[in-house]
Amino acid sequence: MTVTDPTGRRDTGPVVAGARRRPSGAGAPAGAARVARTARKRKKSQFEGGRGYVSEKDWRNPRIRATMTTLHAVLLGLLLLVGIGPILLLAKYAITPTQDIIRTPLAIFPNGVRLENISEAWNDVQISKYFLNTIWLAAGSWFVQMLVATTGGYVLSVLRPAWGKVVNGLVIATLFVPSVVLLVPLYLTILDPPVVGQSLINNFLAVWLPSGASAFNVVLMTRFFDGLPREVFEAARVDGASNFRLFWSVVLPMSKPILGVVSVFATIASWKDFLWPMLVLKDPGMQPLSVRLPAIASQTDLGVFLAALAISTLIPIVFFIAFQRLFLSGAGLGGAVKG
Repeated sequence: MTVTDPTGRRDTGPVVAGARRRPSGAGAPAGAARVARTARKRKKSQFEGGRGYVSEKDWRNPRIRATMTTLHAVLLGLLLLVGIGPILLLAKYAITPTQDIIRTPLAIFPNGVRLENISEAWNDVQISKYFLNTIWLAAGSWFVQMLVATTGGYVLSVLRPAWGKVVNGLVIATLFVPSVVLLVPLYLTILDPPVVGQSLINNFLAVWLPSGASAFNVVLMTRFFDGLPREVFEAARVDGASNFRLFWSVVLPMSKPILGVVSVFATIASWKDFLWPMLVLKDPGMQPLSVRLPAIASQTDLGVFLAALAISTLIPIVFFIAFQRLFLSGAGLGGAVKG
């Protein structure tokens, strides 16, 4: 059968009864748009869900979707139980009477709360003094570690002296030496320092200065500085920047992520350090929480002692929450490169 369209063109072929023929050229743009939208949706769906362990086709199955959703919820609950459960339990024990902790440890305040545990731990057990000692030790150790790590990484990665590779190899080699092997020589050095000439026992410097000898932090800084764009350093030198100005105004602003990571590592390591502060800080009035809490455990009420433990965990938790963005951040060049 021959059909003539409105434009005068003739078309031959079978025509299905009841079918309407579109004018030529009217459906092409709409069809192309539909094809493009379908391709974009398919590409987006493949990008979002096609790379998982369950394909998009299987995910449309109601049974598989319900099973995977339940599995995700169970895994999330287990992670919360393992990660946050002990912290919440310690916070509960900190305001629970001692008899309730002993008799019904998992009951939710069967006989009410006892906020006096916190005040007694802070004042009567003198946790406030040990808490302040811990903050001073952590702050000093953080400063020394950051000073050594940033300057060492800057010299080895940016300045690159002729002997830099030898020093870098020696720094990496110290990572293979167990810290226990260095304990006795380090203690003898603190007893009779070569430059100071006076024993550093019962002095915060005995904890601050050795903490700077962290090869791990130097290696971290060096590797991060190696990834920074050398063009920025060359442009700064062309503008007349000195080595210190290049370090302070260019390198450090570009290194915020690694500075946050090393800061958290340094602070938490100093906060939980037990053996070295116990050896060099023999005066109980100068000891941190990590040393004093085990010493007072046997002569302190259980509820008050657990309140003291809860207080000792505040700074690491707050510090990690404050710097978690730097852990996840991958943009270390903010503010250093203008586009």
